[in-house]
Amino acid sequence: MQPTIENLLSQDQAVLVQNLELDASEARIEVQMLLQRVLKVGRAYLFAHPERILNKSEVHDYIELFERRRAGEPMAYLLGEREFFGLNLKVTSATLIPRPDTELLVEQVLERIHIANSKILDMGTGSGAIALALAHQRSEVSVWACDASIAALTVARENAKKLAINNVQFVESNWFSALSGQHFDVIVSNPPYIAAEDIHLSQGDVRFEPLSALASGVDGLDDIRHIVQHAGAHLNEGGWLLLEHGYDQSERVRELLIHAGFAEVFSARDLSDIERCSGGKLRAL
Repeated sequence: MQPTIENLLSQDQAVLVQNLELDASEARIEVQMLLQRVLKVGRAYLFAHPERILNKSEVHDYIELFERRRAGEPMAYLLGEREFFGLNLKVTSATLIPRPDTELLVEQVLERIHIANSKILDMGTGSGAIALALAHQRSEVSVWACDASIAALTVARENAKKLAINNVQFVESNWFSALSGQHFDVIVSNPPYIAAEDIHLSQGDVRFEPLSALASGVDGLDDIRHIVQHAGAHLNEGGWLLLEHGYDQSERVRELLIHAGFAEVFSARDLSDIERCSGGKLRAL
């Protein structure tokens, strides 16, 4: 007997609660989202037609998605998209999943763009989330987005095209390696910042995300050190460097910025009152 929408909602909600330790409402929403994707319908349709019977092809596609979710694969990868700063972005296993915490970093950059023709660099752009959010909010600025991963840049370019955002230039670059001679008013990055042996790398969603975009040396600060060390050579006078970092790294990041000669060094707190990003302004010569 083929299952109905309500059959699947009831039984699979319970499975996700047990396997992934979700609460019942969150688990039900996830099952609804999977059904919406398979049936190509809106959420209202599920409420209006709980008795709808799935055909064999639909059941096959649904089970495939559901089993991946039960194994812990993130919903963003299953659905192939995630919302960030009001933009619906394509995501794949080649990119990090954009997270609400990173919106704080975008807000901090927007507060520091005071010149109409500002030039901004987003380093390690991944899906393009930060670069595209900035470019969308400030169409008059020029945004450069670099990444060492060709696969990630392909996704970022697709997102820019889909969203009709035309003021972003994408560059294949391992940090500053391909940016010789380029200078910017703001450099922003959400770099890898998890310690290589951190147990959290084997838990939750991050198990499925690219390790190269997550881990950075023994203390998680290798890439941040590199960016801070070399950013001054690529910033215009008075330019800003802004970085996302781990929940317990703000003090060390501020020390790195001060040691590298940045002024007005600060850390900003997210909605959970955690210092989530830090930055500084290049001192005038």
